[in-house]
Amino acid sequence: MKIVAVIPARYASTRFPGKPLADICGHPMIWWVYNRVKKISEFSDVFVATDDERIKKVCDEYNINVIMTRNNHPNHISRVHEVSEKVNADFYMCINGDEPLVDIDSIKKIIPTKVNDKEEVFIGARRKLTDPAETIDSANIKMVIGNNDLCMYLSRTAIPFPKGTLFFDYWKYVGIECFNKKALDFFVSTNMGNVEKVEDIDHIRFLENGKKIYFKEVKSDSISVDTPKDLEKVIKMIKEKEKCNI
Repeated sequence: MKIVAVIPARYASTRFPGKPLADICGHPMIWWVYNRVKKISEFSDVFVATDDERIKKVCDEYNINVIMTRNNHPNHISRVHEVSEKVNADFYMCINGDEPLVDIDSIKKIIPTKVNDKEEVFIGARRKLTDPAETIDSANIKMVIGNNDLCMYLSRTAIPFPKGTLFFDYWKYVGIECFNKKALDFFVSTNMGNVEKVEDIDHIRFLENGKKIYFKEVKSDSISVDTPKDLEKVIKMIKEKEKCNI
């Protein structure tokens, strides 16, 4: 079974332009992500996928495998699909390029155990929300999970609503995803639906078209670097946990 890891990295972030190249203990953030992912022996290859020459230049300087992609991708899944057109594999693991503390065990947990090319396969990661501020933050995607990790719905609001009981957990999307080629082909060949447009959540495209998607529970304290303040927090955590060494 061939599994390729893809780390999408774009320069033009509205809240934090150039964040893949932000310095963390003397190395760019994309270096931290790439080197953590490279530790996973199950991956045949690891690639950074970018449309920016500045990111490519830094990747080349650090001997990071990089694939240049188009600059008009509407989302990261579309960018991973372009990689799947260039690199043959049974599965494509997408890991956010803005999580330098991405947890290796969390990535391993969603690696499939067998090849399935008969139907669309999407497996993601979720973690329990414990901070009320995170729960009401619309930047955090929440989800309703049924039996066997089946995702019933995703939303930027806090779901489900606690009318009948308070004894339940809220779950948050974590930026680790696994697709087979069939799922990627389906996504790019299917138009955005009304619910996806309202929530602005790419994965709803699968649900709106009756496709099953799954989110496995992981235990991760990884932080997505969306702002310079997030970067300060991550630098502090890396100094404490990693002693500025991989």
